[in-house]
Amino acid sequence: MNEVARPLSGRVALVTGASSGIGEATAMALAEAGAAVAVGARRRDRLEGLARKLTDSGTRVLTLDLDVTDEAACRDAVARTRAELGGLDVLVNNAGVMLLGTLVGADTEDWRRMVDTNVMGLMYMTHAAIDGMLEQGSGDVVNISSTAGRTARAGAGVYNASKWAVNAFSESLRQEVTARGVRISLVEPGAVETELRSHITQPEAKAAALAHAESMRSLQPDDVARAILYVVTQPPHVAVNEVLVRPTDQER
Repeated sequence: MNEVARPLSGRVALVTGASSGIGEATAMALAEAGAAVAVGARRRDRLEGLARKLTDSGTRVLTLDLDVTDEAACRDAVARTRAELGGLDVLVNNAGVMLLGTLVGADTEDWRRMVDTNVMGLMYMTHAAIDGMLEQGSGDVVNISSTAGRTARAGAGVYNASKWAVNAFSESLRQEVTARGVRISLVEPGAVETELRSHITQPEAKAAALAHAESMRSLQPDDVARAILYVVTQPPHVAVNEVLVRPTDQER
């Protein structure tokens, strides 16, 4: 396959939350475009299955036992990627949890998990990667946010807050590094058919989320992966800073 068909040939990508859903689909899309791929997540068995598929297609792959809430693990993941795959050109901060529920009567452990994963984990990974990208004068950091980072809704307050934080962090960092060749991008999906809804702990919130998903033709992980691939395959002088992608049926 030629360079036009494989625009990421010679590049190295790291994808967090790669054991399922958007992360898994993104790793496969980046690999198909020619990148070597480091895949990180907590579920080693799922990662190994993904790694086998990628390796069978001729991709250089590194599997990382990665809990993004552990800052040292984030630093180690970036260091290993650079050491074992030869660099780091694309970081996709996809790891996240969506523990929807009312604020009144909430289990605050759900809040801690969302803030630690969706916000601090993303920041830890970015902090670990950004200096090397600035030194090489190039790189893409793609942060996976959500329509929840734009519109607050009852029953999603802390998830909303975590994604608004991602948006603010991304725009501030963009202004800080864009003139030095590093691109910071947000991809904000609407409803996506993934397992995130199954992790919701409040029964009413879980039922509402499932009903909402069933009311429309949801996005598939591959749909979001294509948006990410579009972002990171632009020429160096083009920065796609924000991509909002909803199901056609989704009103807000």
